[in-house]
Amino acid sequence: MKQLLILSGKGGTGKTTIASAFIKLADAKAYGDCDVDAPNLHLIAGQSSEPAKLDYYGLPKARIDPELCSRCDLCRQNCRFDAVSAGRTYRVDPFACEGCGVCQALCPSGAITLKPAAAGELMLYTHQERVFSTAQLKMGSGTSGKLVTEVKKQLKEAAVAAELAIIDGSPGIGCPVIASLSGVDMVLIVAEPSLSGISDMERIINTAAKFGTKAAICINKADTNPDHTERIEEYCQRQELPLVGKIPFDFAAVEAINKGLTIVDSECASGTAAREVYNKVMNLITM
Repeated sequence: MKQLLILSGKGGTGKTTIASAFIKLADAKAYGDCDVDAPNLHLIAGQSSEPAKLDYYGLPKARIDPELCSRCDLCRQNCRFDAVSAGRTYRVDPFACEGCGVCQALCPSGAITLKPAAAGELMLYTHQERVFSTAQLKMGSGTSGKLVTEVKKQLKEAAVAAELAIIDGSPGIGCPVIASLSGVDMVLIVAEPSLSGISDMERIINTAAKFGTKAAICINKADTNPDHTERIEEYCQRQELPLVGKIPFDFAAVEAINKGLTIVDSECASGTAAREVYNKVMNLITM
């Protein structure tokens, strides 16, 4: 199964908009949303069935048994995350606790244990041979990179017969993006003609290069800043990276998204440009 990942660096560049258009054009049987902090692909993908849900367990959390606690204060003094508070009883703030286990190792009375804690929820939609994998991280929880890996793993296991998987990647440039990049065949970077957009684009390109992953660039809202669009084009020429298209800013795209549709569901400038980008990307990924 070929895996096409769509990334953008900064949020708001139109990554999910492009991903949903590609899913529609490819009539994809397998697709996923790796933005586990704020998943939204399902809003456009239009899932009609209830997903199979599975708790995701990240790092464990420390708990203090007040009956065994000798109030030695070693746990509070040595917690680097200030997760332990001392009142009538010693308590651990589950949102601050990182599950490192130092308090458990130091406790002389064995009052502290590390308990598994659900950090999020994996969801798998299956309908008429289509498989959609996504997840939602709980507020304040970490290990989003590990949850991204689980999203991709359940997609691959559930869609054995699919020839192509389209993955809406995580925003940003950190751990979730690295987890999204791992094992994919190609990454399409949706760049925005702005200073922050160009900076994040360059950093994602460098990260993809370290993985040896084939990369292509498309510029979304290209007509909003022609000077920065030209900078991106020049950068692609210098780095010998394929620039697969420029998509104009289009009010019709905003209307389509607000209706829960993709930009290729109607005849509009952005939809026409997205079709051209899609055709070029499909040629590249099969090379």
